[in-house]
Amino acid sequence: MFGQSSRSIRRAAVCAGALAAAALAIGTATALPQAPWSTERVSADRAAPRAAAAATPRTVPLLGRKSNGRLYDYEPNGSGGVKAAVDLGGGFADATALVQAGHSDNGAGTDLYFRIGKTLYYTAERGNDTKAVGTGWDVYNLLMSPGNLGGTAHDDIVGRDAAGALWLFQGKADGTLAARIRIGTGGWNGMDVLAGRGDYTGDGKSDLLARATTGTLYLYPGTGNAAADAAFGARVTVGTAWGTTAYKTLVSIGDGKADLIGVDPAGALWLFKGTGRASAPFEARTQIGTSGWTAFNILF
Repeated sequence: MFGQSSRSIRRAAVCAGALAAAALAIGTATALPQAPWSTERVSADRAAPRAAAAATPRTVPLLGRKSNGRLYDYEPNGSGGVKAAVDLGGGFADATALVQAGHSDNGAGTDLYFRIGKTLYYTAERGNDTKAVGTGWDVYNLLMSPGNLGGTAHDDIVGRDAAGALWLFQGKADGTLAARIRIGTGGWNGMDVLAGRGDYTGDGKSDLLARATTGTLYLYPGTGNAAADAAFGARVTVGTAWGTTAYKTLVSIGDGKADLIGVDPAGALWLFKGTGRASAPFEARTQIGTSGWTAFNILF
């Protein structure tokens, strides 16, 4: 895994590109700088191509934004918790969506998508500067990445529209996205959280977690099929006590396995380690943070 100092330098470069795009979006910049990601040290485990990493899932960090617009990076510590925060810098207060996904460095990078106004931007952890992906993204009231849901070599983006339909955008190596595919016909506005960055059922395919506004948490097993309305198998009820009175937010991370993190109303952080079994996808919760986590208005 990366040492914290090299991680901090690399993240700073990523954010420099992202901030340049944000400045461009509001008319205060005319060009995007090139960032020197290629000069940084790359560890063997994070640099492995996605195909080779299929049997050993990659590490997924926890990222968070505070109300002042600053981003923070919490790397998994290898034992179920997270390392001390690395401050990635500010300027993201105007972003209405933030998503991490893996495209750069053969899918091993932790890249960033962010939306400002109607435009979605992409910045690579290594290998590219920030660029606009497209406009019209304000039609989606929720954006997230479930990992590689569609069966290609790179992570995908899922968006939910105002009618409650769910759409899949398959990712490409350069951070651009394929034409959208509908993977849910309606009713998804009844969910207040969508999460998932890997396999929760043990079949080697990425899955989706969804929390209903009633507090019920569902697991939607991925089929690996990107055809219209065919991305999921029959949903499984994980539990009924997952509402906002228990957890203000839920977010997926991974330290080799797909796990789930919850923040309770008091600001404590809880880890639900993945089991790889659809019938009982999580172990009993473990507290990994005592307080202060409600300071983040987005965890992703």
